[in-house]
Amino acid sequence: MMAAPMAGVAPTARTRRRRPAAEVPHLDCQQPEPLQRRLWIVEEERVRIRAQALVSGRGKGAAGGHVAAAERRFLVALARAFGGALVFALPLLMTTEMWMLGSTMHPLRLALFLLVMFPILGGLAYYAGFEESFGWRDFVLSACVAYAVAFLAAAIGLALLAALGPGLSRPEMVGRVALQAVPASIGAMLARSQLGAREEEQEEERRRDTYGGEIFLAAVGALFMAFNVAPTEEVVLIAQMMTAWHAVVLVVASLALMHGFVYAVEFRGHTRLPAGVSPWSEFLRLTVVAYAQALLICLYVLWTFGRAEGLAGPELLMETVVLGFPAAIGAAAARLIL
Repeated sequence: MMAAPMAGVAPTARTRRRRPAAEVPHLDCQQPEPLQRRLWIVEEERVRIRAQALVSGRGKGAAGGHVAAAERRFLVALARAFGGALVFALPLLMTTEMWMLGSTMHPLRLALFLLVMFPILGGLAYYAGFEESFGWRDFVLSACVAYAVAFLAAAIGLALLAALGPGLSRPEMVGRVALQAVPASIGAMLARSQLGAREEEQEEERRRDTYGGEIFLAAVGALFMAFNVAPTEEVVLIAQMMTAWHAVVLVVASLALMHGFVYAVEFRGHTRLPAGVSPWSEFLRLTVVAYAQALLICLYVLWTFGRAEGLAGPELLMETVVLGFPAAIGAAAARLIL
């Protein structure tokens, strides 16, 4: 028999009493300890924050890229507008009659002409601006930018050609630049449609294919051509040489050429007659109206340049018909090209 343990002596490992099974703590490997769980939560939060920062950085980079691309497109549009202004204004920049008119014409008439041109430029921005526009604020802004580019191009062009110098007074220099800015502004506004990539904007195409769009573009073409020809002395000389029969034949020829250019000879951009519409109806509805509009524009241009002063009614009518011939060609060409 084993002897009983002595009093006051601690029990050894062999003599230490075992705990009951219920007292032994149960370790579940599937459930982490509270500290380990907190570590996992902290790590997951750190990963989530890193992911959000990465996505936010990419978003800012993409937004910055879009802004940079938009700025580049606008700068390209400005440069293209400057080139269009030079191309459209170059013939008149090298015409001495325009230099003299800019120095001598009445300031109020010139100011009125510039004022009339502003809504025309806004309309061009609606139908075929130098950059894509969507609202009336964009149209007004485009007209202002076109005017600014046109004045700059006209000033640079005249200075390069020695048409601006110390021998001129300030009003004379302002008049020359302002007068040359009229055709230059049309060129600046039409730079994208005529000098840029020939992508067709569906919204602008839909606007141009309306009756009002065709009449407006015909008016712009007539104004541009009349403005280029009216300053010359040949309009007055031809009107003096012509008889009444010459004037009648010239009116008929102008109408025939206007209608034929758009509907008959199949230039690029030519128009086909709508189904169920007679040729005479289209002739009266579009061609005659556009020609009458061109004659009124010619009359206004002649008055602006002082060509109507001191003339009797028949003489003024003759000059208007003479100037109406190139204006009619310009109206038809605008309907084809724009």
